[in-house]
Amino acid sequence: MQKPVFVPASLVILAMIAFAVVYSGTASDAFKRLNTAITDGVGWWYVLVATGFVVFALYCAFSRVGNIKLGGDDETPEFGLPSWFAMLFSAGMGIGLVFYGVAEPLTHYVNPPEAGGVAGSTDAAANQAMQLTLFHWGLHAWAIYVVVGLGLAYMTYRRRRPLSIRWLLEPLLGRKRIEGPIGHTIDVVAVVGTVFGIATSLGFGVQQISAGFEYLGWVEPNNWFVIGLIAVVTGLATFSVISGVTRGLRWLSNINMGLAAGLALFVLLLGPTVFLMQAWVQNLGGYVQAMPQLMLRTSPFAEDGWAGAWTIFYWAWWMSWAPFVGMFIARISRGRTIREFVLGVLLAPTFIGSLWFTIFGDSGILRQRNDGDMVGAGGSVDTNTTLFQLLDGLPVATLTSLFAIAVVVFFFVTSCDSGSLVIDNLSSGGTLETPKVSRTYWAVLLGIVAAVLLLVGGSGSLTALQTASIATAAPFSIIMVLACVSMLKAFRYDLATTPRYLRVSTRAASDGAGDVSEPSHHLLDGGVSATFAGLPPATRGEAADSNGHFVVAVNELPSHAVDVDPDTGAMQYSQESHARDPLRE
Repeated sequence: MQKPVFVPASLVILAMIAFAVVYSGTASDAFKRLNTAITDGVGWWYVLVATGFVVFALYCAFSRVGNIKLGGDDETPEFGLPSWFAMLFSAGMGIGLVFYGVAEPLTHYVNPPEAGGVAGSTDAAANQAMQLTLFHWGLHAWAIYVVVGLGLAYMTYRRRRPLSIRWLLEPLLGRKRIEGPIGHTIDVVAVVGTVFGIATSLGFGVQQISAGFEYLGWVEPNNWFVIGLIAVVTGLATFSVISGVTRGLRWLSNINMGLAAGLALFVLLLGPTVFLMQAWVQNLGGYVQAMPQLMLRTSPFAEDGWAGAWTIFYWAWWMSWAPFVGMFIARISRGRTIREFVLGVLLAPTFIGSLWFTIFGDSGILRQRNDGDMVGAGGSVDTNTTLFQLLDGLPVATLTSLFAIAVVVFFFVTSCDSGSLVIDNLSSGGTLETPKVSRTYWAVLLGIVAAVLLLVGGSGSLTALQTASIATAAPFSIIMVLACVSMLKAFRYDLATTPRYLRVSTRAASDGAGDVSEPSHHLLDGGVSATFAGLPPATRGEAADSNGHFVVAVNELPSHAVDVDPDTGAMQYSQESHARDPLRE
């Protein structure tokens, strides 16, 4: 472990836990006041930077930056696409998909935001509810993960730096600062934010598991039941953590996605199938249409607090998860191009998530429209039990409810598993192979934090969980913005020094009139290696002769970008050029 990170991060987390326990009598009100202060004061910042991260991700995908490979030029991806998608999706969204799958669309349908100007429980409210839900779980969420994941993968696999958040800022701050107190502080902020972000998700999971057993009439939940539940599931996660990413986590992720897919297919096939497929297509179109209007909405004149309770909370929650998810998807994305990475991380989970929320969200809305039994008095929606209410209207309700609880448990274990592994890497300075005792420490601490937030929050435990994410995400959001600037600087150098490939013909070509012209040549598409151009491995920058053609690597630099030694004729990059390596400054 790296003591300058491990010790301060542990002390901060333990101090916050101790504060919550000692002042448990007033903790609930304190969480509410803190939540209001943050959303009112810096909510606009979360909205602005989340949209900025989408722009950053799209630039990386569709510019020449996308050709850069996350690793050596000839490396291939470590994991196949199905396993890759399963691991990043289950870790990236996890319990929240099940917790909010029915509840969020239904809540927006019954109680739409004041700023939307739509009456509740109407056709327009149903359409808007799905647009808002997909907005919260779509491109913006995954663009936040792209910022951290892409930077880590690039710095680790292409520039050979440790897998740690601090190294994202090396091109901007320099190696000396990154290896000193500034770098330690960056990692401490990342660790603290990640712990509380994951603990929020684990708290949601415990609430839903407990509510599921209560809904079935099997138990009457109390504090001891919650503690016991957290202890059991945390123990399972600890066992998986010790086995490592390639065995335990990949196995868990694949099973997890299989169970979740089975639950979704059950609701789709035994529910209103045709209606749901029609709704899915419409929801995708509605999301694309509504996103430009929603992405900068802060609702300054609205008094219902909707933006703070939903959009701002979500952006903060995703940012607090970003070190965890970003590092995790970086670890499993070696060998992919930046374009593959960005488009895969942005589009695949958004696409799958849209289907998930359509199946569960629109099923819940349709049930409410037809039967009116999904919502309580005064339009209240019980977030913990709406999934079980929906399943209660389908065949074999008890069996499917148990199946849903199993899905939540697996999401819980996967989140705690991958989260503790990533936190352990962070606190160890980016070391991939860490002692089992430290992995166990972080897995147990995650369970303790989740338990404390649930117990001291009392009836306002959901607010306590949300506040923990929003508060710890604030400092890390600044680090993420600086990371974008830093990565653009590194990419600029990489592109400036990456050769383009020129195919030169050694045969004379006819000009069409029978005359012989000069030997022909043309520039191939830009890329980072001859491998991308479909060429054999290059030797000293020149590909082997094939059918009268050969390929040479050409660095396209303006004349002022290089200095020429007048005595030897040797060329080197000018110190006044943008081709200067930011990692050597």
